[in-house]
Amino acid sequence: MEAGKNPIGWHKFSAFLGVNNLFTSIINYTKPVTFDDSLPNFPNPNEPIAVSPAFEDLSTDISAQRTREFLDPCLGKYIYIHNLPSQFNDYFVKNCEILCCPKKKICESLSNLGLGPQIQNTEDVFTNSSWYLTNQFMLEVIFHQKMKRYECLTTNSSLASAIYVPFYAGLDIARYLWDFNISIRDWNSMDLVKWLSEQPEWKSMMGLDHFLAVGRISWDFRRKTDVDSDWGTKLMFLPESRNMTFLAIESSPSSKNNIAIPYPTYFHPSSDNEILEWQNKVRAHKREYLFSFAGAPRPDLNGSIRGDIIEQCRSSSSNCKLLECDLSTTSNCQNPSFVMKLLQSSHFCLQPIGDSYTRRSTFDSILAGCIPVFFHLGSSYVEYLWHLPSNYSKYSVFIPEEYVKSKKVSIEKILLSIPKERVEAMREEILRLIPSVIYSNPMSRLETLEDAFDIAVKGVLNRIETLRSEIREGSYSGDTSQDKAWKEYLLGPLDYHEWDGFLSGTDGSL
Repeated sequence: MEAGKNPIGWHKFSAFLGVNNLFTSIINYTKPVTFDDSLPNFPNPNEPIAVSPAFEDLSTDISAQRTREFLDPCLGKYIYIHNLPSQFNDYFVKNCEILCCPKKKICESLSNLGLGPQIQNTEDVFTNSSWYLTNQFMLEVIFHQKMKRYECLTTNSSLASAIYVPFYAGLDIARYLWDFNISIRDWNSMDLVKWLSEQPEWKSMMGLDHFLAVGRISWDFRRKTDVDSDWGTKLMFLPESRNMTFLAIESSPSSKNNIAIPYPTYFHPSSDNEILEWQNKVRAHKREYLFSFAGAPRPDLNGSIRGDIIEQCRSSSSNCKLLECDLSTTSNCQNPSFVMKLLQSSHFCLQPIGDSYTRRSTFDSILAGCIPVFFHLGSSYVEYLWHLPSNYSKYSVFIPEEYVKSKKVSIEKILLSIPKERVEAMREEILRLIPSVIYSNPMSRLETLEDAFDIAVKGVLNRIETLRSEIREGSYSGDTSQDKAWKEYLLGPLDYHEWDGFLSGTDGSL
């Protein structure tokens, strides 16, 4: 996340979990499964099996459903794309010089369907030509380009299971984030919801079947007041928006209609084979360092542990590699070759929070086969619920930032204590996750693997179908409250969970 306004409002982690208990849970092996020696009583194969009438009806329904799916493989998957006025998307691409930070760079970032300029593999870091200098905020453009080539598009909105809204909200607000009054910041968002609510497609579910992807963190669209000095727009708080599903590179996990999906990485493969080739390269790569950190200190950010992490890394020079970053365009951190070479050379990659809770570096780390080390739940565990395992210990290490800040722990000692076999198992899980955290080239389609786009679309369709079923059954509450969404998704409705103590609300709200 870029320097600027600080969206962090969550309470710091409390230290109610004991250090020993916490780290034991992180590195413990799974207990072996034991089996009962006694065999069950199997039914006589010569006797007929009684089937209840209800089961026969269910079997008939399932058979009919499978027949329909065979005749129409897009059944339940059709998506209709709204043909928005150009002010909401194409205008920004054609007039990129009006955009922010810096103008030449943002125009380059919009090239190649939002993938950016192709990277020249001069240092033999990459495996093929599918690597691009992709801007971390280009999700909405890449998503739109992939949506245009989605295999189950329809021009008949009455057939659609979902309605896609290709609004480039991130490019729109980037022009005004650091200046201008709220009327200018909100103008396009207000125009959008007015336009949508006037369309016939809106009337059927009042927007509950509409979704869009935004290329910035949700904080930029969640302004609660009408005070000019407050940050961002109120796009996500508009009455119409509360019914729509928002995909973003960082969500507000307490919001029920706001889902985080991965940041774009540099890798946009055109085939399954390119992914397999990369996985094999990463698996075989020699890792010289126990852990590494690529980033800059945040001395002006209250409570930041980045300075502590940099200090620990420097004191562990033989085991830790530090890539210091700054905001200049010539920084090595802006060079994908430098970044990916560092991550590929490390067993663990530290992912402290910065200007916001999440980092693109998390997905660069996974792509490089480097096990991420998180210090805050909001960096991953309550965010990317569709794309990453709910059992976080399978693919990452968690060290509460409070322990680092109070100098209670040594990052080096914790990571050294994890058995080699456990590290290898975690790396294999990381390699398995690679397809699900990358966006393949919009001009091609993967054969058997699902990328981040595929998983996101499937998640949206499932979410909207659930809402549609609730409406049919009369159980839809219309609840648009902003609390405990992460908990309900991961665990179902619970009165208390151990993570609640790490969050600001006593009930686990954010």
